[in-house]
Amino acid sequence: MNALIDIDQLRTFIAIVETGSFTKAADVVHKTQSAVSMQMKRLEERLARPVFARDGRASKLTEDGERLLDYARRIVKLNVEALAAFNDAELSGRVRLGVPDDYADRYLPEIMARFSRAYPGVELTVVCEPSVALFERIDGNELDLAIVTDCDSSRTSESFRRERLLWVTSNRHSTHTEEPLPLALGRPSCSWRRTAIGALDGIGRSYRVLYSSVNAGAVAAAVLSGLAVSVFPESGLRPGMRVLNPAEGFPELPACRIGLVRNHHESSPLADALAEHIVSSLDNLSDAAQAAE
Repeated sequence: MNALIDIDQLRTFIAIVETGSFTKAADVVHKTQSAVSMQMKRLEERLARPVFARDGRASKLTEDGERLLDYARRIVKLNVEALAAFNDAELSGRVRLGVPDDYADRYLPEIMARFSRAYPGVELTVVCEPSVALFERIDGNELDLAIVTDCDSSRTSESFRRERLLWVTSNRHSTHTEEPLPLALGRPSCSWRRTAIGALDGIGRSYRVLYSSVNAGAVAAAVLSGLAVSVFPESGLRPGMRVLNPAEGFPELPACRIGLVRNHHESSPLADALAEHIVSSLDNLSDAAQAAE
C-alpha cells in the first residue's frame, strides 16, 4: 500500500462515526448520500478491508474501523494545523461565535487563545446564550457559528464531542435526600431540564423546581449553596459539586452531543477556520481528560 489515504474520505469517515449514519454525515460534509457511500467504498477498497458493519439502519465500526478512527482524527487534525500555519495570515475581518455559558468557562480560553495566535488580525465576537437562542440567532443571520448542545437531535449539527450528563449536589450538604427533591434547572425549553424531569418521573420520585435560570452560574450557585440538585455536563462541573449515582436514587442520564451549527445564509472562510480551531481545541481537551483518567 504505497498510495496515500484521501483526507477528504477520512473527514467523511469521521462524520459518519460522529453522527451515526451515512445520511446525517452527508449533511455535515455537504455531500449527497451516494457520494458519501462512494467515498467509503473507495476507502475500504484502499484499505482492502471493511470499516463499517451494517446493523439495520445504523453504521457500526468493525474492529479495523475502530483502529482507523484514531489515525483518521490525528491525520485530519495535522492537516488542518499545517494549512493554518501557512494560510492564517491571509484572513482578516470579524467572525461571530455563539456558545452556551455552560461551556464558556471551560472551552473559550483554549479556543480564543489558539484562534487569536493563528489569526491576530481577526475580531472575534462572542455571544453567550442557551442553545435554543443560538439556533435562532443562526437562523436570523446574527451569528457565523455556534457551539450547541444537541441532546434530542431536533436540529442538525456537526457533532464533535459527547459528554455525560450528571446529577450534582453540594459536597457540603445533603440536599439530595430531601423530599420532594428541590431542583435548580434551566428554562422549560432546556433539553437538560426535560431529560432530568423525565428521569425522575420515570422512577416516580417527587420533585419541585425551586430555581430556574438560563445562566449556568446561577444554577451552579443554587447547587453549591445547598439549595437544590441539578444536572450538569461533565465539563461543567465546579469545585464543591458532588456527582450523584444510581445507588443514591439518581438514574443514569443519556449522554449529550455537542456540535457546531454554521450560518447557511452566507459562506465565511473565517467561520470555517474558527470551526477547525474549535474542533482541534476540544479534541485536545478530550485527549487530556482521557489521559488523566
